[in-house]
Amino acid sequence: MSESADLTAIRKKAMDLLARREHSVVELERKLRAREFDDDAIAAVIDGLRRDRLLSDERFVEAYVHQRGNAGVGPIKIGYELKQKGVDDGLIEAYVDPRDAAWDKSMMQQRARRFGEVIPGDYAARMKQARFLQNRGFSPAAVMRLFR
Repeated sequence: MSESADLTAIRKKAMDLLARREHSVVELERKLRAREFDDDAIAAVIDGLRRDRLLSDERFVEAYVHQRGNAGVGPIKIGYELKQKGVDDGLIEAYVDPRDAAWDKSMMQQRARRFGEVIPGDYAARMKQARFLQNRGFSPAAVMRLFR
């Protein structure tokens, strides 16, 4: 296969993947490498997609935070997931601020949805709810604020 045909095949596959959902640069590279395309050709296609603004880590992070936040996932877990997807720490910090009051509201909604509106008085029930919220990705400090 010629180099231009290879680039065309890689770009087509990349566009197919991007048509389904946003991807981070690292995530898209991993998926293309798994299909055993040439590394130099992948890099050239990725550069072209970024230049054409078809691939953007900023856009990916914004969409991912919105989608996972709406699913009731907390900022710590979202930040961890983004790091696994190869997103830069600075970008994660820009979009995922655990001190944002919206996360506290989301945490309260998740707790109420799972356990009801009334916060229990006994320690064991509170700890069960605290573990649930921490597993969802909310910080221990935010969870303790909720129960005070």
